[in-house]
Amino acid sequence: MNIFLRELKANFKSLLIWGGIVILFVVISFAKFSAYADNPEMLAILDTMPSAMLDAFNLQAFNLTTLSGFYGVMFTYFALILSIAAAMWGSDIISKEERDKTVEFSLTLPVTRSKLVTGKTLAALANCIGLLLITWGATVANAQSYQPDSQFYHFLALGMLALFIMQLMFLAIGIFLGCAMKQYKRAGSVAVSLLLVTYFMSIISGMHEKLDFLKYFSPFKYFDAGELLHKGQMDTTYLLLSAVIIVVAMVGAYYTYARRDLYI
Repeated sequence: MNIFLRELKANFKSLLIWGGIVILFVVISFAKFSAYADNPEMLAILDTMPSAMLDAFNLQAFNLTTLSGFYGVMFTYFALILSIAAAMWGSDIISKEERDKTVEFSLTLPVTRSKLVTGKTLAALANCIGLLLITWGATVANAQSYQPDSQFYHFLALGMLALFIMQLMFLAIGIFLGCAMKQYKRAGSVAVSLLLVTYFMSIISGMHEKLDFLKYFSPFKYFDAGELLHKGQMDTTYLLLSAVIIVVAMVGAYYTYARRDLYI
């Protein structure tokens, strides 16, 4: 419990910074939406864009003049922001002990390495939940001016659940890298680089049918906002795949951290 509380306190400033970034993004996005709301003429802008770009960014799946449609476009950016935060928290919360030369103190505590990882993981998870709630609250607050209906609230709730699962995946991957990498200083950069690679894979997979197989390697394609909006449910296959990634990453984290030499 002491480890959990200590990490919560240590990462509180980081949560406030990420929360501020999300709130600023939501405010700016809804300010932009005011030009699209109930204004079909604005959709003519999309006609000037190449069809490949529209498919890559899934813009054809949404009506940007509606609240639900605009949120569908915002979903990808939410996924990027929240996933990057989760990956960085996961990798840094483990590797910082070696970086800050405090690992010797941590290892003198009457706890095993597995309990150390558990306490830090729970603290990072609490940060992820906090950032998700900030995102949810900021979106609901800014949407009130546009009379949101039940469809929007259902889509928003489903989208937030999808974002949470994505957070869990990249948090687990970040924790695994922080536990496994001997070059602990690079854990955060590797985690974010891996995330960005999977994001670009999700874009490329939408450009051509022959590249569609890439979607299985990108969590950003597991929860397609267009599918969530029109079907109102998540794909079971991708949910199982997400669970496998989370479990494998966390098992790998505990296994490697218990066995590798730590730099004191």
